[in-house]
Amino acid sequence: MSTFGKDFVKPILVLSLICLVISAALAFTNQKTAPIIAEAERVKAEEARKEMLPQADSFTKMELEGLPATVTEVYKADNGAGFVFMLTAKGYGGDIKLICGIDSEGKITDCNTLSQSETKGLGTKITQPEFRSQFSGKDSSLEGVETISGATISSKAFVNAIKDAFTAYKAAKEAE
Repeated sequence: MSTFGKDFVKPILVLSLICLVISAALAFTNQKTAPIIAEAERVKAEEARKEMLPQADSFTKMELEGLPATVTEVYKADNGAGFVFMLTAKGYGGDIKLICGIDSEGKITDCNTLSQSETKGLGTKITQPEFRSQFSGKDSSLEGVETISGATISSKAFVNAIKDAFTAYKAAKEAE
């Protein structure tokens, strides 16, 4: 073999073979673990919904049209206990993903921040129990709910998303 083949072609072939073997191993691993990961995510999502609406036994995803843009998913409790809404609002630092449960009488059972990238110490206060606990038991008027001083963009985004959940609640009740 010439020095060109020995110094240039052989290392390329060896590295290509190594990459091919590693890629095949990763594809095999992904094929085996993807269903396990998907099931774990499904169970986690179901648990999050049950946390928001504890009196529900199971949930069915509803396909509704004309919902506010912040409402990404709507789940109906199979036993008629209420609905759970997945919401995405635009905060100061980016998207805020929320979950909110509303019972069959139109009262919030619980709401929570699933993910956010708000300013530490200010916008992140929307994740604190002191802020989110003020929503429990509220109806669509959200009377008594206050935004956070210094984090008005984040807290207003949260409040407006909850208002949109009530809009979706009305649509879901009508679709029943």
